[in-house]
Amino acid sequence: TMLPQCSSRDDAQQCWSAPPYRPVKILIDDKIPFLKGVLESFAEVLYLPGVEMTPELVRHADALIIRTRTTCGERLLKESAVKYIASATIGADHIDAEYCRKRGIAWSNAPGCNAGAVCQYVAAALFACAQKKFLQLRGLTIGIVGVGHVGERVASLCQALGMQVLLNDPPRERTEGAGAFTTLERLQQDADIISFHVPLNSAGEFATRHLVDDGFLKRLRKTPLLINTCRGEVFDTAAVRTALAFGRLSGAVIDCWEDEPKIDLELLEKTDIGTPHIAGYSRDGKANGTMMSVRAVSRFFQLGIDDWKPTGQGWQDPTSIQIDGQNKDQERVLADAVLATYDILAGDRNLRTAPGSFEQLRNQYPLRREFHNYRIEARNIDKTALSALAKIGFRMSGGHL
Repeated sequence: TMLPQCSSRDDAQQCWSAPPYRPVKILIDDKIPFLKGVLESFAEVLYLPGVEMTPELVRHADALIIRTRTTCGERLLKESAVKYIASATIGADHIDAEYCRKRGIAWSNAPGCNAGAVCQYVAAALFACAQKKFLQLRGLTIGIVGVGHVGERVASLCQALGMQVLLNDPPRERTEGAGAFTTLERLQQDADIISFHVPLNSAGEFATRHLVDDGFLKRLRKTPLLINTCRGEVFDTAAVRTALAFGRLSGAVIDCWEDEPKIDLELLEKTDIGTPHIAGYSRDGKANGTMMSVRAVSRFFQLGIDDWKPTGQGWQDPTSIQIDGQNKDQERVLADAVLATYDILAGDRNLRTAPGSFEQLRNQYPLRREFHNYRIEARNIDKTALSALAKIGFRMSGGHL
């Protein structure tokens, strides 16, 4: 039986007053998909936009399930009863971990939940830029800064595309040894493309805020394409804008921006591809983030749904892509397959048309399907190309790989 629910934020104060039997009270960002109806049998639940979570509403909540748009620190939590915060996101810089520790508030994020989606975004961006600039990706050198869940997936993708891959991750290098890692200086010297997948650290030895500043850009030997799908503050907006204007960069793909949602329009104009912070927006990634959050809340409050996963809603339905490789080289075959799964330029056009609607475009962005949902029906494609498609993550039909 579902517990009585708050119908809106306006009656939350009355709805959440402590009755003789007080169930867990959970405040949830209403843009988190696959979640409606899941927790209502176990808790009192209120859904509302993440930016509208106020200290007054949070005061009576036991748990929050949020995205990056809700900053959890002293201002929001000081007078609250919150015991647990679950962020259905790969990042966690919107949670003040030290304040939560002092207050005894446990929290979790969803590392790796959207790694496949970001990898798909980068693949689509690479092929779209290669076609625009008449480049062959095979043989180019890509530097990957930050080799966590996402960076590793991007590295595997680029190896499958025949690119030379340089990995930079100082924290991992310190723990694991130099091994496969290289210096940022080498990336600045050798990379044709540099893709960033770091967390946002504002201070300390491994600070990443304004990692790409004027000094970084002046040390570039080539004129690389830069890709930012991690955090906007990793790029110094003015420095990147100037570097593009003076030809120190061959281009930029930017999904994450400083001062979102009020983005720099001059920088948007100079980018090859600009999107409203949606690189990780796939049905699979969103479902993973929701699943990880529900399981974390269940474990903490002993709700008994520790193995819950999203079902139905069509998000697992298989889809086929027909690819005819007649008169096409391998790179064109791979490009056709990747771009059939995701029209990245549609998001670019929409943002350029209405940059002031950044938040609306982000919230209403259609969730795409990742590579593993697609089965390739191939004709006239050699084994090398089929193998590359399989390494990227596609499934093969019939007797193919």
